[in-house]
Amino acid sequence: MTDFDAIDALLAGAGKEVPLPMAEERRLLREELNLSRAQLAQVLGVSPSTVGGWEAGREPSGETRVKYAYFLEGARAKLSAGTAGQSSAGEPGDEAVADAGPVVGADDDGDVLATPQPCVLCGQPARHQVEGFPQHLDPAECAAVSLPAAAQPVPAPAAGERGRGGAGGAWQAPRGRQGVKVVAAGRRVRPAGAPDPLAGRIISAVAAALAEHSGDADEATQALVKRAIPDAMALLDQARLGGRYDVVAHPWLPDVLRKQTAKGADQVWEARPRWTRPELPAGAHEVTALDVNGAYLSALKTHLPLGQLEHSTDGRHNPRRAGVHLITPPGWDHEAVLPSPIGQRDEPGPLWVTEPTLRLLLRISGPKYGLCEAPVIHESWTSGATEGLLEKFRVALKDARDRAIAEDDDVTGEYVKAMYSKFVSTMGESNYNRELYRTDWMHLIRSQAFANLWWRAHRAYDQGLMVVRAMGTDELHVIGDWRAVFPEGRGLTEMKPKDVYTIGDAGPAAPEEA
Repeated sequence: MTDFDAIDALLAGAGKEVPLPMAEERRLLREELNLSRAQLAQVLGVSPSTVGGWEAGREPSGETRVKYAYFLEGARAKLSAGTAGQSSAGEPGDEAVADAGPVVGADDDGDVLATPQPCVLCGQPARHQVEGFPQHLDPAECAAVSLPAAAQPVPAPAAGERGRGGAGGAWQAPRGRQGVKVVAAGRRVRPAGAPDPLAGRIISAVAAALAEHSGDADEATQALVKRAIPDAMALLDQARLGGRYDVVAHPWLPDVLRKQTAKGADQVWEARPRWTRPELPAGAHEVTALDVNGAYLSALKTHLPLGQLEHSTDGRHNPRRAGVHLITPPGWDHEAVLPSPIGQRDEPGPLWVTEPTLRLLLRISGPKYGLCEAPVIHESWTSGATEGLLEKFRVALKDARDRAIAEDDDVTGEYVKAMYSKFVSTMGESNYNRELYRTDWMHLIRSQAFANLWWRAHRAYDQGLMVVRAMGTDELHVIGDWRAVFPEGRGLTEMKPKDVYTIGDAGPAAPEEA
């Protein structure tokens, strides 16, 4: 292909994205045809929660957008022709929204769910659904019964108006036979004292698992851990509803992010620390091995690229973008007291590093710290980025973890831990997570955990402790009064001791890495 042929092909493929109806009309068109999200998702090749995101305002892209626009235009034409009642929705049992869980029966008050699901009004586990929405049918069971002054009951909508609401209009909760329907100025109102729906999803999943296994905590925990990946993705989809940014979930990846062999690794260096202080002062020393709590959970707060990575060779760092960078790292003259910020690397020369590693190097090379020279950037693969992309998801898991600790709830604690750890480990080339394929995110989050550990080591050193070891994401060994530097506890900002040992003239060597 000549250069001119390539330009012609580029122009032929260029054009404006296919227009879509407003978000509120998308849902109405589907519901008027008696189609569930699961049915539509299956023919479009996406998850039901993704369809829910589009109906809440998120925008699809590429070929999926074209197919979705085709469906919506066809639905509009079918309804205009007066044939909505002849839709191919299937049997009545197929109309349940996938997020609401399977329906196992029905009674006079609505469909009965096989497992409790978060009520759309209060977020607490509910056993029924009406019109595809899980909710409490008895107001006494629903935390939303005590409505704030801003939320008032409204009459049932006219025919054809169910679920409708303009950009400046009111959000309307689904109306059950004995449920409560509320309006709020431009947003959904959660009554005072009612849990967040994200929390309700976690609470109801644990309650359902315990009920299914007759209260056996071990069996319930095993079942929850097995479903941690799809549950984490569903939680992420719910957390992304109404988000400001659309995310490319399966982008094209440059060669640096592709495995070199079937069982090998790609070219990205994550800067994992494996450092032990080379020398100690004479004498015996008591060392405390400290454990970082929820290292990967904290690392979800990092700058993540939103779209497909784009190549640049200008050698500059744009703080509004994130990705991977080929750099020549600076020399490190503090190996005797602090680990290198790029980890223990044997081979000299340029290497591909992630955004957290580059930002760490740029910061400590600046005038405030002056610990090294600035890295030299040769080329980059980056996209527009935000640090808050996973923040609602992270906070929901953090809050659930905090509650589990406070209530000594090991089932929820292990479930939450499995969700965030498996979420990070399976978003790359994994057969266990087909909804999100972001190898770059996996590297960035893991590198952020390593960078966070480096900063804790620096804080210990800066506050007068002697740093002995730094390993992986969560292991820091120090000599001195560490409680004067780090708060003790199980919270994400706290540290907890996991071992105390003596090294030096009168004691054994440091324990081997687990």
